[in-house]
Amino acid sequence: MVKEKIPSSPALLALKAQAAVFTLHSYKYEEKGGTKVSARKLGIDEHCVVKTLIMEDENAQPLIILMHGDKEVSTKSLARFIGAKTIAPCHPDTAQKHTGYKVGGTSPFGARKTLPVYMEKTILDLPVMYINAGSRGLLAQMAPAEAVRILNPVMVNVSI
Repeated sequence: MVKEKIPSSPALLALKAQAAVFTLHSYKYEEKGGTKVSARKLGIDEHCVVKTLIMEDENAQPLIILMHGDKEVSTKSLARFIGAKTIAPCHPDTAQKHTGYKVGGTSPFGARKTLPVYMEKTILDLPVMYINAGSRGLLAQMAPAEAVRILNPVMVNVSI
């Protein structure tokens, strides 16, 4: 049996620097497959897969929002919560400039720029979460409290 080579990423380096407790899970990445594909390939509930979304306000100020894989973000609710007029997803190239990660491999850990992080509060109810580890096809399994300890996100209730 050949041992799989896991690529190093800024996310993995950041997690190790924080002495994070996590387990890596890799799967064959599919373009535009999203959390539905990763959940199916890993045999896990899509609700436990947490997507990392890069959005921006009307002044092009970026932010990270962590959301359940099977839910969407109410941009109106998020804008209202942070006191912005509007919130919209960043263009993929812009998101990559902010984070250093390609879309599909975006992680909240080890991003190029320090961005404010918001987390859907019901993620804390999960026994474990699976979140991108900085590479397409690579998820880190951890307790939600571990992500909170490292990221110190603002908790929000903006899922739809």
